[in-house]
Amino acid sequence: MGRVRRELPASPRSRGVPFLAVLFLAVLLILTLADCVRGAKIGPRPLPSRARTVPTPDATHPGNGEMIAFASARDGNLEIYVMDPEGKRQLRLTKNEAVDVDPAWSPDGKKILFTSTRDGGLAHLYVMDADGSHQTRLTNDRGNDLSGRWSSDGKRIVFESDRDGDAQIFVMNADGTGQAKLTNDPAIDEAPAWSPNGRKIAFARGHLGTMEIYLMDADGSNERRLTTTPGNDEEPAWSPDGLWIAFRSSRDGTPQIYVMRPDGSEQTRITHTNFYEVSPAWSPDGQRIAFQSTRSGFLQVFVMNADGTAQVALTDNPYGDGVPDWRAELAS
Repeated sequence: MGRVRRELPASPRSRGVPFLAVLFLAVLLILTLADCVRGAKIGPRPLPSRARTVPTPDATHPGNGEMIAFASARDGNLEIYVMDPEGKRQLRLTKNEAVDVDPAWSPDGKKILFTSTRDGGLAHLYVMDADGSHQTRLTNDRGNDLSGRWSSDGKRIVFESDRDGDAQIFVMNADGTGQAKLTNDPAIDEAPAWSPNGRKIAFARGHLGTMEIYLMDADGSNERRLTTTPGNDEEPAWSPDGLWIAFRSSRDGTPQIYVMRPDGSEQTRITHTNFYEVSPAWSPDGQRIAFQSTRSGFLQVFVMNADGTAQVALTDNPYGDGVPDWRAELAS
């Protein structure tokens, strides 16, 4: 998404999912509390029987307006959904027995990158059209590939992979070709995010309980550390104008959302609760931030102004909604 140990909703294909898939897929969604998970394997557990409700109707088309993509376990297992910025028109895009999470809109708003365990249990990156059609696998290796994010021109994708051991940052072309490793550190490198101008990549590096935010050039050079705090600083997310990075931090105890300048200055906390406030995603105009919170007793998607005011819930169900990503209105 610190993360506490939390079990995946069971499905025939999700049983036995390897550690990193568990870590970044279900744990990040179901409770996103990452301080305690790395280094432990989590077994699946069935959802309560009442979770097997009448499925949400599948989407035919998400429309051309602003949309928020997110993941939800409301229909029995983790799938990708979309909704408008008011939380209305919630539509399901994926439907399978595996885990589908962590959606990321392409810059033109026509495609969604996501992570799935549908082919053999390992986590891999997939892409689909905005209406859920043409779901295509992009990565195919012996490790877990996740946390994919687009470059601003839509031509490349940065992601993390444990194919060589511990998770490191990789990059590839948008069609899955040209995969190359950008980092090679003894620590874990995770959750990369490309700057709007395409020149920098923010990411988290560290070990259990000591993750920090780093910045590097898009070719992997010139690494520099932006945060130095106790606890975990993770999930960097660039504002559309590139002037701010939102992130989550457990420096003050319970994980909360903070913002800072790209040079690490002006680190400011913008959520102030005793609940888990994580996974920030900026609105296209940079005026609001979507995020996930446990304040209602369940993991749900919320939205707030960029200064932390006017926090409002967009989803409300007892099975977990999270990891939002925001799309601009499409040109007519």
